[in-house]
Amino acid sequence: MPQKKSKYEAEIDALPSNKIFININKMEKGDYELNIIHQNKLITKTTFKKK
Repeated sequence: MPQKKSKYEAEIDALPSNKIFININKMEKGDYELNIIHQNKLITKTTFKKK
């Protein structure tokens, strides 16, 4: 007998405009590089690995 698919729905408050959230759980495994740029100038460059 096929299982019934559940549908989940939720509302969240508006995210603050001065914060950025990265959901690592949705990313594939591997090495990543994060570049933060302001007015076409590199501010911060960091690397991380998803295992």
